[in-house]
Amino acid sequence: MTKILLVDDESRMLDLLSLYLTPKGYQCIKRTSAIEAIQYLHEDKADLLLLDVMMPEMNGWEACAAIRKESDIPIIMLTARSEKLDIIKGLNMGADDYISKPFDEDELIARIEAVLRRKQGHGGLVFLNELSLNEDSFQVSYKQHPISVTPKEFSLLALLLKNKNKVFTREHLLTTIWGYAALTEDRTVDSHVRNLRDKLRKAGFPVDDYLTTVWGVGYKWMDKGN
Repeated sequence: MTKILLVDDESRMLDLLSLYLTPKGYQCIKRTSAIEAIQYLHEDKADLLLLDVMMPEMNGWEACAAIRKESDIPIIMLTARSEKLDIIKGLNMGADDYISKPFDEDELIARIEAVLRRKQGHGGLVFLNELSLNEDSFQVSYKQHPISVTPKEFSLLALLLKNKNKVFTREHLLTTIWGYAALTEDRTVDSHVRNLRDKLRKAGFPVDDYLTTVWGVGYKWMDKGN
């Protein structure tokens, strides 16, 4: 079971987060201060840290910096502060993502899943009908011929390939691929899918048989049994 360490000086917020996360299969560990959270990480492990920023004694930024000296645990900053400079500060301290209060339950779950996926999904090769995707070198090739793709196109292709037949909404793709910086629109996803299709098609890969549009919803990669 994935263990999430929740850190907030407000017990009501801890209870609310646990109420959202526990039914999704997450084990929630609650701590009301950053100092207690650091002590917990010295003694035990967690898979992800949801860390409030505005706390007494030690704020979330300070805690994030301290934890990063010892651990690469995924960290999502959770706070009422949503100014761009605050977001940049948290990310520079080593946070993986940033979500503002009040938050939407579905968005919170999607961001947690995205961060965990990014942390766990690197490494190895993905093969499909002579199409190969190397997550160590961030290279895509077809019949051993390299295909030049952007980082976002690579992430999009990797997500779809590893989740065959799963329909991804445009909103989900924005949250997963673009993360905290998704200050953009659905047509951004459409343009990246279009460019990815063009590149794979020009390389000779029959992309139209696999990467399909689910009208009114989003996209999916069809499993053809390869």
